[in-house]
Amino acid sequence: DAFLYEAKCAEVRVLVVGDPLCATTHTDLILRAIDKGVDYKVIHNASAMSAAASCGLQQYQMGYTVSIPWFEGDWKPDSFYYRIKYNKNGGMPTRCLLDIKVKEPDYESLAKGKGIKYLPPRFMTVNIAIEQLLEIEGIRNEGVLSADAEAVGMARLGQDTQQIVYGTLAQLLSCDFGGPLHCLALCGELHPLEVQFLEHLRVKA
Repeated sequence: DAFLYEAKCAEVRVLVVGDPLCATTHTDLILRAIDKGVDYKVIHNASAMSAAASCGLQQYQMGYTVSIPWFEGDWKPDSFYYRIKYNKNGGMPTRCLLDIKVKEPDYESLAKGKGIKYLPPRFMTVNIAIEQLLEIEGIRNEGVLSADAEAVGMARLGQDTQQIVYGTLAQLLSCDFGGPLHCLALCGELHPLEVQFLEHLRVKA
């Protein structure tokens, strides 16, 4: 609200990573701007939603996109599982966006009266995402995911150091994808062109 108030008489810019309209937070900002009579302009950019096409999976065939959150102790949210199941039943691939923790408060330090401190940034890796997916499958046991399911692990899309590897979840689990940011695509029914493209990305034995 503070910067929207300021935007009534000055130019205010909100800089985000990726495409600004791929996050509901930014759609909410637009609605608030409209409500307050503030003019706005969106400058689009590439994001993991579009850059993931580099893996060769046809984007218009994608099913629901899901977010994989960090598991914290006994808290293991699994709402993504049902979206993946829906996509699989329709033969559609699933784009998985992986959790990012930046400027996360250190509640333990706060509880000790040491003031607000922040934990180091954490970026979920493809490997952790796969571990969590298989863990939830072990709990749900509905045959949605398995170690031999095919997927594509991606890291640092659009950068010179980008890495894209195709293989089974078990194979990708042991791959080193390097630094952030990572994402994962679970394969659906593959078109012959997708099969041909993916073969160039197959994990090295």
